[in-house]
Amino acid sequence: MASAKSSNKPFDVLVKLLLIGDSGVGKSCLLLRYSDDKFTTSFITTIGIDFKIKTIDLDQKKVKMQIWDTAGQERFRTITAAYYRGAHGVLLVYDVTDETSFENVRNWMRNIEAHASEAAKVCLIGNKCDCEDSKRKVTKERGVALAKEFGVPFFETSAKSGLRVEEAFSSMARRCVGESKTNNNNSNNSGGGGTVRLRETAKGGSKSSCC
Repeated sequence: MASAKSSNKPFDVLVKLLLIGDSGVGKSCLLLRYSDDKFTTSFITTIGIDFKIKTIDLDQKKVKMQIWDTAGQERFRTITAAYYRGAHGVLLVYDVTDETSFENVRNWMRNIEAHASEAAKVCLIGNKCDCEDSKRKVTKERGVALAKEFGVPFFETSAKSGLRVEEAFSSMARRCVGESKTNNNNSNNSGGGGTVRLRETAKGGSKSSCC
């Protein structure tokens, strides 16, 4: 991992994260809450793909996070697939008030396996956990069990209240930065920071990783 040579250096490490999941699970709201600490109910459906940048201090390193918010609709899946390449981490989101979005997690996991790097980090997020008990369709226990099945971390979040949003993104950033095996001291990136280089694993098999 690159160390800063100058206090004027904007960041030490660049991490690219991808938000995926069915339409309406709250991906855009999660991103807005994390990047700007804001919440709105007036989001329109994401068309194609959008992104935000956030720089954080992590273990005495300045980490620039490039977070891509993808459209969940089927017609945009081919666009989304192209963005898996080069992603250091993938946050797969479902809505705890929507059983179908939870059932589709397996389909999204297959997409990750088909398009993302073997070393890409994955976490499962059950969003809208601030909902009334009567509206919840997916229990926390089921989310934990599914994440355990795939071997990935699990968070229940609320973009509306901000509950565990910071924790989910920060945990993913830490995992991605921790995966870096080498220092990129001679990086010529225009941004001036070393991009996390993911370790290619020798083993094959499955990667078991609006509100």
